[in-house]
Amino acid sequence: MNSFDQSALLLTILVPLAGAVLSMFLPRNRPNDAWYFAIFVSAITLVISLFLFVGYDFAAGGYQFVRVYEWLDEPLNIDLHLAMDGIAATLVLLNGIVLFGAVLISQTIKHRSRDFFVLLLALGSGVFGVFVAQDLFFLFFFYELAVLPMYLLIGVWGSSTIFEADRQRLWGIPLPFDLGSYNRPKEYGAMKLMLVLVGGSVLIWVGILAMYVASDQFGSPTFSMQILGELSKEGAFSPTFQNWVFPLFMIGFGVLAGLWPFHTWSPDGHVAAPTGVSMLHAGVLMKLGAFGIIRVGMVLLPEGAEAWMPVLIVLGTVNVVYGAISAMSQRDLKYIIGYSSVSHMGYVIMGIATLHPVGLTGAVLQMFSHGIMTALMFAMVGAIYERTHVRDITILNGLMKRMGFASFFFAIAGLASLGLPGLSGFVAEFMVFTGAFKTYLPFAILAVIGAALTAIYILRLLARTFFGEADPRWEGLTDASPVEKTVGAAFVLILLFVGVWPAPFTRVINVGVDSVMSLF
Repeated sequence: MNSFDQSALLLTILVPLAGAVLSMFLPRNRPNDAWYFAIFVSAITLVISLFLFVGYDFAAGGYQFVRVYEWLDEPLNIDLHLAMDGIAATLVLLNGIVLFGAVLISQTIKHRSRDFFVLLLALGSGVFGVFVAQDLFFLFFFYELAVLPMYLLIGVWGSSTIFEADRQRLWGIPLPFDLGSYNRPKEYGAMKLMLVLVGGSVLIWVGILAMYVASDQFGSPTFSMQILGELSKEGAFSPTFQNWVFPLFMIGFGVLAGLWPFHTWSPDGHVAAPTGVSMLHAGVLMKLGAFGIIRVGMVLLPEGAEAWMPVLIVLGTVNVVYGAISAMSQRDLKYIIGYSSVSHMGYVIMGIATLHPVGLTGAVLQMFSHGIMTALMFAMVGAIYERTHVRDITILNGLMKRMGFASFFFAIAGLASLGLPGLSGFVAEFMVFTGAFKTYLPFAILAVIGAALTAIYILRLLARTFFGEADPRWEGLTDASPVEKTVGAAFVLILLFVGVWPAPFTRVINVGVDSVMSLF
């Protein structure tokens, strides 16, 4: 292994973090400079993440690109231990892709753009850190680095729902709803997101400290996930201890994954966030929660995981059905996609809860597939909103004749969302259904019903908004910009590639899944 291979994981964290620091010194009065520099930084990060995914040796398996940097010696025993298995490799690639796309789409950010990209790149750095950290202290540190910038990104650069109603008045469109119930300032979405996620972080930190203190009985206390995993295999943590600590991780990480009933922050956060932040929020950040349940909860506390998985399968199934029904009742495009994300993360949770190799592989593939499709949806909704200042599907109609490219890209993402064969969503959901049918048959049937509901609201959305009679009000709308077309085309190709030939992804994911399943 050469020096670049040894440092590649560290570079995924340091490159965007260094880019965030250097962005602070760019001229404040030249907003395009910050955008160009962020493109440069995120492009390097994308190349590194692609190198890591392609370079992962699935035949050898296990943790690769391992590097340990000493940080604090005894008595704390904290090291920056970085490594990557097949599950993390897939999600590292996802973050590289979505971060680059989010930076490109954020061309329209002109207000304090330098500060915006500082926070966006710092968020991306934190996400990479969570996926590759093998020390619970640093995993929590990077987790907070990924979550905390969301408050400012939404609170400063977001949009308030009340403004949408005002703009509809400017178009001369009568309001089809009670304005009072839709009065959601962006500060509301930012604060709600932060309070709920910080509450989840408290549970995670309590669980981490419990593991740290418990490990002191078998030598010196440690945050090392490798050592804690070995202790768990040797039966060091009693079933009672695991049954009490696992739900801390399940709920703590589950909050970020949109786990019902702790999901309500997510749709409000989606609606208030600017386009690029919505892409990262739904495309990557929600995956951190599901990843945490696997990497921390299942690997370190397998007996506790087995005891609590029946509860998790129930909550995941509620996610699927409740999210789909809620999406059907929405009129705002962003709220529809927000509740759709809650529903689709339910498939991820169900796949995890099956404790079946096929179901867990499907869950990880669903994380990747949903990350790309939902980021593409939000990118195209952003393009539509920039031109119309409206997101109400009862007002937006016939856009295919005005914005052909944007409509096409959104339609492909929607079809992937409902599980059309040939697109990535079908493969991932099919694997989750297979695992669920082998383990929890009644809940598998409910999940299939949820997929049918998804088809209903997606097809209704496409028919009303894009394929309806062209409204003269939207005469003269410009189509997606070259940047938006580039992002849309790239993401569509990924959805098609994974749907037609999923083997390059499943064989990498399977290696990580087999390692996790060997614990049960």
